[in-house]
Amino acid sequence: MGKGSMNTGAGGSPGAVLWDMDGVLVDTAELHYLTWKSALAVNGISITRADFNNTFGMNNGQVLTYLLGQAPSKALLEEISDRKEKRFRELVCESSSLYPGAIELLSMLHQAGYSQAVASSAPRENIATILDKFDLGPYFQTTVSGHDLPSKPDPAVFLLAAQSLQIAPGKCIVIEDAFAGIQAARNAGMKCIAVGTTNPIEALGEANLAVNNLEELQLADFQNLLQADK
Repeated sequence: MGKGSMNTGAGGSPGAVLWDMDGVLVDTAELHYLTWKSALAVNGISITRADFNNTFGMNNGQVLTYLLGQAPSKALLEEISDRKEKRFRELVCESSSLYPGAIELLSMLHQAGYSQAVASSAPRENIATILDKFDLGPYFQTTVSGHDLPSKPDPAVFLLAAQSLQIAPGKCIVIEDAFAGIQAARNAGMKCIAVGTTNPIEALGEANLAVNNLEELQLADFQNLLQADK
């Protein structure tokens, strides 16, 4: 839970906005690629840009399953994950930035009474590091890590966030950048806004709304999605 929660929750909320973190709030894709590459190399495993793009948004277990062609052992998963995430947290504190428009949109949604949550595949320690670095905690009623949940496109992380906020899935809007995340939102019965930070906007057709960046979004976009029939 973020420090000093700002919204009122389900009672007076028009709905909830569930934020993916990497590639949506924070520009971390390159850091993830570099830390995956270095962490895997120790074990003689390679990852290409195409592999990375295809797995971005998945949790570590699913990424390794994709790369290895089979599920990793628990020991291997823990070894590589610990090495990768420790280095990622070091780098993210040194060289990461919020996407333009992120703070403005968080503030606008707060002022309009929306409940907000982080619902990310990242480990909880990564989420905490980023929220602390950018002082984002006060905007969120809850943060949910999908690190130990079934990986997107399974909807588990989004459904758990909605449950934590006590808001029905049909009143939730997910903001995502990755294909797996968009599919997870739809599988959860939620509306989805996709931002073209990771993939070309023309490839994001499964989302209810696709925009180039957060700065394009207006409050009316959220209101209209929740009022739409589909």
